[in-house]
Parts: sequence; structure tokens; C-alpha cells
Amino acid sequence: MVPAQASSTQAPPAQESSAQASSGRGGPSGDLREVVRQELVARQLDEQIVGRFPVGRRLRVLDVGMGGGTQALRLARAGHQVTGLERDTETISAVRAALAGEPEGIRERVRVVEGDGRDTGVHFLPGSFDVVLCHGVLMHVTEPDPLVAGLARMLAPDGLLSLLVRNGDAPAMRSGLRGDWTGALAAFGTTCPADDSDAGVRADRLADLTATLAGLGAPLHTWYGVRVFTDAAVDGSHVADTPGGRPDDLAALLAVEERAGRTDPYRGVASLLHLCGVRG
Repeated sequence: MVPAQASSTQAPPAQESSAQASSGRGGPSGDLREVVRQELVARQLDEQIVGRFPVGRRLRVLDVGMGGGTQALRLARAGHQVTGLERDTETISAVRAALAGEPEGIRERVRVVEGDGRDTGVHFLPGSFDVVLCHGVLMHVTEPDPLVAGLARMLAPDGLLSLLVRNGDAPAMRSGLRGDWTGALAAFGTTCPADDSDAGVRADRLADLTATLAGLGAPLHTWYGVRVFTDAAVDGSHVADTPGGRPDDLAALLAVEERAGRTDPYRGVASLLHLCGVRG
């Protein structure tokens, strides 16, 4: 096991939007649902970081199941020390290729470790990180509790745990909004959506995860909904497919989604839930 890199008080540069990060620093592009997901999570995460840590503090961040590295790269560009844990070798290669195009100072702030998210204790010492991210991972794990327990152990005191999960309280919403009434009916009484796009994906109920986090000493501090309206977009929809296809249209869409994601009752029927727990 190795400790995370030491934190620093050097002020990080201003953070960029996740939509910019995922599109090569230019205008946002790509899959609409993914752009909305990454941008909303980035805004919500920044809100929690700004509200919890001193301004200018360089944080030690662990990104478990980092995927394409959108959030990891964004936080590294903001000056934080980021460690990504990923088991898929092709994904790791893609992240390293993306890192190769970054300035040296940013490359030095990112470390990629090959490994399973359930084995954090094998790779890192307890309490090594100020922020731990686990986005879009629990939905692929049959027994999530041991994974979440391992994530909580990685947190330093007052550390922030950021979980992005499929919402098990509203599985019929996507099918219903698309007019797939058979699929919507099939989803009632389950925690998983019925459409083929999420075959094999499990979901979590807010109350269950709230109890889990409390039991692990990292009680829920706040939560958001992610993708209240755009989750009904047709599979393969791109940013260019939004009405008008202009940046101001996307900005308005994101503003609506951001407002809905923090407002009851809308956030409770979002496709994804973003839970933020704090280590006591």
C-alpha cells in the first residue's frame, strides 16, 4: 500500500466546465445524456468542495472507476492531486492517451492505478484522501456495501464522498417519458429500468444508501438529482440534436437540469442520484 501524495496549500487555477473538458476544451459535443451527466456532476461537486474546504487548498482526490477520466482530468487541471483506480485496461490506455496531450504540470498531478474498486485497501492507506469519487460504478456491482465501506475508509476526517448511482426510486420514468407504457408498467415494483439500454444495471434507493453511509461514519450531507428531463432523450442523441443545436440552447438545458436536480419533487425522479457524504 502507498499513501496518497501530500496535499498542498498552493492555490489551484480556476476550474473549467466538464462539458469543455469532455470535448477537447472547445464547445461541448458528444452524447447528450453523457454531457448533461458530466456537467451537472461537475457543478454539484464543485459546490461541495468550495463549501467544505479552504479556498486554494490542493486536495488529494481518489476517483474509483474513473472511466474516461472526465472528472479526474478536470480536477487535475484545477490543481488537485488525482489518483484514478480503474480495472479496464482499454479504458486505462485511453486515459493515458488523453493525459499525454496535457501539459507536464497536469500530467504530474494524475496517477492511474490498475485495480478493482473493491480493493482500495490493497492499494491505499486508510484516510489517504480528502475527496473520493465513485461515479456510475455501484450500478454494476451486485453487492455494493463492501465497496462503499472501502471507499469510506479511504476518506480523511471531514473528507467528502461523492457517489453517482442509478435511482431505484423511479425506474419507470424513462420508459414513461418515452411513451413506452409496457416498459413503464414492467418497471413498477422494481428498482431497475425495463428498457434494453440498461440491461443488467442495478439501482439504489436513496433511503438505503442514506442508512449505509450513516452506518459507515460518512453520513449523507446532501444529494442531487441528475438528468430529470434529458434521460428520455433517444439513445445516441447528441448535443447537436438539441433544439437549435446552439451553445445557448445547451446552456438553457443545463440550467433547467441543474435547477431541477436540487429542487423537490423533481430531483426525486431523476435518472441518477448524486449523494455526498462527509466523514465524521
